[in-house]
Amino acid sequence: MLAAHPSLPAIVGYARTGLIRSLQPAEESPGAVRARRIAYYRYVAAHAGPVVVVLQDIDSRPGLGAFWGEVNVAIHNGLGARGVLTNGSMRDLGAVDPGFQILAGSLSPSHAFVRVEAFDCPVEIFGLKVRPDDLLHADRHGAVIIDPYIALELPRAIDLVTRKEAPVLKAARSPGFTVEKLIEAWGAAEDVH
Repeated sequence: MLAAHPSLPAIVGYARTGLIRSLQPAEESPGAVRARRIAYYRYVAAHAGPVVVVLQDIDSRPGLGAFWGEVNVAIHNGLGARGVLTNGSMRDLGAVDPGFQILAGSLSPSHAFVRVEAFDCPVEIFGLKVRPDDLLHADRHGAVIIDPYIALELPRAIDLVTRKEAPVLKAARSPGFTVEKLIEAWGAAEDVH
């Protein structure tokens, strides 16, 4: 997976899902394709909380045509989305909003015949099965689904891990670090609760 902006912090939000394709022209009328895209944009905009868009490219060669470029980033950013996760491609990297994260499978110079095929449906991106409204955490390393039953416990768990790692990191980054100092630091870490 490629990150359009590797230095951006993680994005967290509720999944707005869809299916795209671009290899062949649509068999439907341009009006039908446009109407579905407008309905998709309404779907993205309708969520009250933070949104992460998850679009699965269902072509046999995902990423030939890029849905994500300057225009769609501007539209989604304007509708309140924080970023996107896709197995498809991205383009216009010098022109897309630097605060909108795109995590994509590849780069492409063209949009080809890209279009929305369906939305508000289960999708799968790089083995991650995402349902509409799943709570997602994504950054340049990938994405995970956060179980809503443990979401409230995350701040406490993050704090505990950070405090447990602190003695080990401090020791490892100090001059004269040895295995014996590592063992001592691990002991200190085990005492953190």
